Formats: sequence, structure tokens, C-alpha cells
Amino acid sequence: MSEAQVLGGSVERGDEILTREALEFLAGLHDNFAARRDELVAARGKRREEAKRTGRLDFLPETKEIREGDWQVAVAPPALQDRRVEITGPTDRKMTINALNSGAKVWLADFEDANTPHWRNVVGGQVNLRDAIRGDITLDSNGKHYELKKDAELATIVVRPRGWHLDERNLTFGGRKGVGALVDFGLYFFHNVRALLANDAGPYFYLPKMESHLEARLWNDVFTWAEKELGIEHGTVRATVLIETIPAAFEMEEILYELREHASGLNAGRWDYLFSIIKYFRDAGEKFVLPDRNSVTMTAPFMRAYTELLVRTCHKRGAFAIGGMAAFIPSKDPEVNENASKKVHADKAREANDGFDGSWVAHPGMVDLCREEFDKVLGDKPNQLDRKREEVQVTADQLLDIASAEGSATAAGLRGAVDVGVQYIASWLGGNGAAGIHNLMEDAATAEISRSQVWQWVQNAVTLDNGETVTRELVKSVLDDVRKELDGQIPNDLLAQAVELFEEVALAEQYVDFLTLAAYERIS
Repeated sequence: MSEAQVLGGSVERGDEILTREALEFLAGLHDNFAARRDELVAARGKRREEAKRTGRLDFLPETKEIREGDWQVAVAPPALQDRRVEITGPTDRKMTINALNSGAKVWLADFEDANTPHWRNVVGGQVNLRDAIRGDITLDSNGKHYELKKDAELATIVVRPRGWHLDERNLTFGGRKGVGALVDFGLYFFHNVRALLANDAGPYFYLPKMESHLEARLWNDVFTWAEKELGIEHGTVRATVLIETIPAAFEMEEILYELREHASGLNAGRWDYLFSIIKYFRDAGEKFVLPDRNSVTMTAPFMRAYTELLVRTCHKRGAFAIGGMAAFIPSKDPEVNENASKKVHADKAREANDGFDGSWVAHPGMVDLCREEFDKVLGDKPNQLDRKREEVQVTADQLLDIASAEGSATAAGLRGAVDVGVQYIASWLGGNGAAGIHNLMEDAATAEISRSQVWQWVQNAVTLDNGETVTRELVKSVLDDVRKELDGQIPNDLLAQAVELFEEVALAEQYVDFLTLAAYERIS
């Protein structure tokens, strides 16, 4: 077995997480699966090159039998039968307590987009989850005391580990960097699986950023190995997959099939999905150029095709369909709250009526609103698995009809992308991956779509509503204006780094696959 080495610094109570036994378990995961992970991440580039050559994606002919076959995913355990409201957020101690107390059915405990992989967050988040599962988590902060509610239904924990593409440089195995996904999964599973089962719950996960069913197969093999290694019944792990990349949208059934003994459902994201479209078809010309990101709603025809296909696929196979994020943060301004509330109500009503089994919110103040819309449709039922949506038929052309999106590229949209992108990157570099910006809870997907859209507009010399052409010089000018506006609001060192990094990834000649990879090199 490879030797595990901890290179990261000391973290409070880290010795409870980074035990010899836990590190040996992680070493076993890496010995068995790290090389396959490397191969699959490398294969993404080859598939992207094929899409560049042909200008399209399609459903895989070699997996037609799976799509036409008669099979179902495993029946969900009781703790995951009702998922009408899910709250998302990082695994810091305050969020852990507030999320579990929020009244939501599920808490997505996030080691990925709402978290920054500072070593203290990676290890500290595991400490917080370990305490929460054992009912022994409290916090005294700024004169307030936080603890879990007594005799109340707490949210079911579903952990989102990092995507396959991210490394963990603070741990090495046989001299190679750790795989972030295996570290996050492995530490949580090793320390908590038996305590979870004793609580009538289980090791449940959200799997991000996958691009193929082969990547789902790898996760399934990881789950099977981990269960066997610790003597846990096969199928105990349950996973919900985020369909947040355009190639994964063409392999929804295949992804569920690979995970069928461990699968729980699929989730429809928004920003990461749009970010993926730009990434995949960045060379395909004007027909793939997106208008202002805020104008591309889930009712755009190509987004509607994606969500309708997701519900249809999930319910055909006995899996849950989970809707997207309501990112609004309640404001002190009643008018802002009223306008946002109307939009969130409409969005959640659309999802519930389309057959989704639940949806996401980012703030405890939005839990009741989301529940209200799903209660109207669900009533006393826990889910809508009985709604098969057999009338839905979605083609490849519909999924790729980006030109169907209404809206245009505007000067305000450009400035907004730069402003939010810079503010979020500064927050991320400072250690906070869930940032409240303009009454919205933003995560890494926000920065990814922001900088990707700016890159796309520059490469295609897009004309804005005021007649200006988006050039490198214009973007630099807007960046300079934004920097001056944010001066004094953000610490100088973080602001300078954020502006520099945004310019680096938004104006690069060659598209940078992930902003977070470049950002990771700048944190200690």
C-alpha cells in the first residue's frame, strides 16, 4: 500500500480525522482508483476535441440498449424518500448547525462549489460533520449560541465531495497528490458510516461535474470497494448526480445505470451547465454565444429540454429529480424581498408542476417558500415518482439549440459579470466559498459562468446593446472601473489577486478549463 503523507499544517482537532487508520483507508482508495481517475479526466479533452470537429454532441449509439432496456435503480431508503426542500452550503460550523435546523428535508454539505479547499476547510468540515452526526455540535460566536434543535426533525446530510478534476495537494499517496474527491468521500465514509446507520440514515452523496457514464462507473466501483473494505452492506451508499455538464445531459440514463445499485437521483443545475456549454462549444461560433447570463432562465427552450429530459429519465428509472437553486438571500428592503419572492415562487411552482421531487435553496429563509410550492403539488405524498412524463421526447438538436435563448449581450451584463466574478474570487481566495453578493448566495459556478461568458464575448467580438464591441481593451477598462468601485470594500491584497486572476482566465488566448484550478495555486 502506498505511504500516506500529510503535508498540510495543523488544524484544530485534525488528529481526530487524519488518523493512521483513516489515512490507510485513503491510501487504499488511491491505490485502486487514482490512475483510472487520471485517465478519465484526460479523456474529457479528447471528447471535447471530437465535439469541436463535428460541432455537436449526440446520444451514444453504443449504449442504446441501456436506454431502451428495462431496469430500475435501487429503492431509496426512508431518509431519502421525501426531498421536497434541500438547503445547500459549506461545512463550516455555523452553517452545519443552521442547515440541519432549517426545516429542509436535506442538507447538501458542500466540499465543492460552496467551499474553498483551504486545508482548514477540508479538515475542519470533516470535524463538523463528525460532531453533527453524533449530535454533539455547538458554537458560540459573536455573542450568540448555536446548537441543534431538540426533538425536531433535522435535515438528512448529503455530502458533495470535490469533482474528479481537483487534486488535494496537502495529502500525498506514494508521492502523488491526493484526489480531492477520494479524500472528501473517504474521510466522511470512514469516520461516519456506522454512526449514520445507527441513526437510521446512511452515507449519502451528491456527485458533481461528471462528463460521462464511465466516470459514474468509477464512482460506483469506489462505493463498492469502500463498502466491502469496512464490511458494510452493498448498496448502503446512495448518490445523486448533478447533471451540470452538457456531455452528461446526453448520458443521463447511462449514468443512472452505472450507479443503479447506489443511485438516488439526478439534479438540474444552471450556472455550471451554461459554463459547460461555453467550454464545450467555445470554437463553434455565434450559434453557441449566450446572451447576458441572467437572461438565460430555466424556461429558455434549450434549458427546458434539459430539465424535462431529466425528470422523464429519473422517473422512468425510479430515481428522484431534484431542481435547481433559489439563491436569493432575504434583504432588509421589503421591496427587494417581495420582488425576489415572486420570482422564487414562480420558479419552484414550475419545478413542482413539471414533476420534480424537490428543489434547492441557499438560505434558511427560503425553506418555507420552496416547501409551500411543493406541498401544493405533493400534498401528503413524499415524491412524484408516479409521474412518468412519458409524453416528453427530447432530441439532441433541442438540447443544443442555444440560439433559442432570448436576450442579448449588454453593457450592464458585461459589467455585472466582471463585478460578481471579481467579488466572488476575492471571497474564494479569502477562504469563503459561499459569498452573499447583491442579495444572492454565489458559489464557484457563478465565477465560472461569469469569466467564461466574458471570454466567449471577447473571442466572438460580440456587439453590446450600446454599440460597443467586446474587446480585451474594453474588458480591462471595465475591470479597472470595478476595481476602483470595490476599493475599500475588499482587502487590498485579495482585491488585487482577484482582479489579476479574473483577467488571466477571462482574457487567456486558450480557454482555461477550470478557474478553481488556477485559484488553488494562489492559496496556502
